[in-house]
Amino acid sequence: MSEFEKQYQNILNNLQFEDFNWVTKRIIDLTLDTENESFYSRTVAFLDYIDSQPSTEDIKIECQKILSELYAFLKNKTEPQKKLLVSCQEMTKKYSSNGFSLGPISLNIHEGEIIGLVGENGNGKTTLLRTLCGEFTPTSGILTYHFEYTDLYDLRTQLVYIPQRTETWHGSMFENLQFTATHYGYKPSENKWVVELVLARLGLRKYRKHKWKDLSSGYKMRFELARLLLRKSKILLIDEPLANLDILAQQTILEDFKTIAKSPFRPLGIVLSSQQLYEVEKTSDQVVFLKNGQQKNLHENSASTTERVLNFIVEFETTWTQNALDDLLRKHHLVSLHFNGSTFIAEFDHEFTSFDFLKIVHDAQIPMNYYRDISNSTRRFFLT
Repeated sequence: MSEFEKQYQNILNNLQFEDFNWVTKRIIDLTLDTENESFYSRTVAFLDYIDSQPSTEDIKIECQKILSELYAFLKNKTEPQKKLLVSCQEMTKKYSSNGFSLGPISLNIHEGEIIGLVGENGNGKTTLLRTLCGEFTPTSGILTYHFEYTDLYDLRTQLVYIPQRTETWHGSMFENLQFTATHYGYKPSENKWVVELVLARLGLRKYRKHKWKDLSSGYKMRFELARLLLRKSKILLIDEPLANLDILAQQTILEDFKTIAKSPFRPLGIVLSSQQLYEVEKTSDQVVFLKNGQQKNLHENSASTTERVLNFIVEFETTWTQNALDDLLRKHHLVSLHFNGSTFIAEFDHEFTSFDFLKIVHDAQIPMNYYRDISNSTRRFFLT
């Protein structure tokens, strides 16, 4: 079964549970995959129909109808092989002014892949993104772009960097996106349709007439993502996209990143930095941790981290004291126990499992408000 067919079946399954908001987004994704003007106008008409608030049953029937039409058009379309887009080997970037040094960094970025970049502030995340996009020149090492480009402007068109604080723009959101669509090759006849689809895809349709000053930081970020989709870029490098967003908005934008990156016909490489460690890990195919400019990956094989990778590490919250926990857990393969002011971090030897820990909690009746196995999370890098 092709990736398209797998995604299509997933859409049908979600339709049965009447998740119309999610299904509508995926219909828009498939419509953009067609690159066909008649489908553009067809789906915009479908969006107008949804806005008229028909019955649930009527929405489901219309969704099934348009999905069938899209499937018939796309089922024979060739899915491209996921290509290597950017690679760097032993790349460094040094600042003589403050002595900070990033790297060495070794990293590959492929189509359809999301790479999460995590670490505390001041550890090199923004420097890495700005170096990857060509804004900074590496001090040493090799940075290779595996696609053709004519000059730096063309490179920045195909490899887009969105900073945490976006630039001010003028006029309405719709006008700006129409200008972008015109500039990047959409025909006049399809311009309006495509902009309408991208606005709807990112939850911006009712804000189409809003100006920059009228939007929250979260919606400004969505606008930047809309411009990216219209530019048909190969890679998105985005700095702290989850900053200033509530938890629901974070989950929504991360789901958008995931579905956009993994389009079967228009795959995109995404590298995003964030402080929201667990949310990023759920979405990313690979997570890179930076500390003092040094790279650590979740499953690296260096001798210095092998023991820590194999050990079982759990983060939890309880009303028990550290002394009481230590007395109990020392009897059960405990290596170390730390308290950071809100949660405990307990490390056990490699023979210990999550089941073993929960059995102890149950048998000792330890009140547990929060629990997470972080053995395979970059959260463990924050402990050293």
